[in-house]
Amino acid sequence: MQRLENKVAAITGAAQGIGAALAHVLAENGAQVVVTDIVDPSATVNAIKAAGGQAVGLQVDVTKNDDLANMVDTAKSEFGGLDILVNNASIFATLKPKPFMQIDEDEFDKIMTVNARSVLQATKAAVPALIERGGGKIVNIASGTFYYGPPGLSHYTASKGAVIGLTRCFGRELGDKNIQVNAIAPGLTESEGVKANDAFAPFGAPTIATRSIKREMLPEDLLGTLMYLCSSDSNFVTGQTLNVDGGKVNV
Repeated sequence: MQRLENKVAAITGAAQGIGAALAHVLAENGAQVVVTDIVDPSATVNAIKAAGGQAVGLQVDVTKNDDLANMVDTAKSEFGGLDILVNNASIFATLKPKPFMQIDEDEFDKIMTVNARSVLQATKAAVPALIERGGGKIVNIASGTFYYGPPGLSHYTASKGAVIGLTRCFGRELGDKNIQVNAIAPGLTESEGVKANDAFAPFGAPTIATRSIKREMLPEDLLGTLMYLCSSDSNFVTGQTLNVDGGKVNV
């Protein structure tokens, strides 16, 4: 039996990169997956189907409640309900690191809205559907930057610190609903977007040097942790953030 057989999952920001890898592993383990992104997620959906999985794609702006309601409605109409929500969508790979004195209010607010407020919005949209199924799993993708505060990414770091805070609060509030809420804090991951952004190139070697495991981190390094948090293995774990960063941060 596959670990997520008969489960329905929705994931945001899954057109490429980390999100696409997470969507694939959910499907490989038997979940029926609603793959969403602000851009067309068809490539991810088609790859899942080609591998024998079940998926449907939607373009979703995670800052718009109507889009998020459509995501949940699609999970119900296509697959019968919703058991798992993965809040992965965020702005990172396109950022140009800069000192905080150069970050204006509009840029800060955009990062906070997409990276943090959307977690609140998507979770509010999904919780009634999870309750209808008797409980479920919510996994938020945070960031290890919260623990060491890299220069040039103060807005991103603040947004992911908020995700960790929301994870703790949601875990408290949803425990009696049999909904476990946890987060994963990845290290710098060599996704397509990061590799395409020259601004991140100087971060590579110094990051590897500070890790216990001396290599680049790949999206695939997150899959085992995601499966743990989405499966019954973590039924007595909630409100936690798991660092997956090769040992850069010890907390």
